[in-house]
Amino acid sequence: MIGVDVISIERIKKMHDKFGEKAYKKFLSDEEILLVKKCETAAGFWAVKEAASKALGTGIGKSCSFHDIIIKKTKKNAPVLSFSQKVQDSFNLKDAHVSIAHDMGFAIAIVHLEKY
Repeated sequence: MIGVDVISIERIKKMHDKFGEKAYKKFLSDEEILLVKKCETAAGFWAVKEAASKALGTGIGKSCSFHDIIIKKTKKNAPVLSFSQKVQDSFNLKDAHVSIAHDMGFAIAIVHLEKY
């Protein structure tokens, strides 16, 4: 299953300028917020979570919230995607792959999910 999302970095920047860290808490865990050093990263994380929910075929909502999608980074700074146990079990997920890019004021993410 594949999902893709693109978002304006300026949209995330305006949200953060207006609401501060509270804006990030809407879609990121405390651990994920620690990984955010600039708005481009936050926008990329938003795109990952939207793309992941699209790959599941649900979008963000009752079946899969922003906080059911977990982003970490490797020691080499590559993004790693996982899901809450609830989502893993509900969707029978085996593995997740993610790619994030930023350019010309936009962030894009592509997510590929494998099921058992």
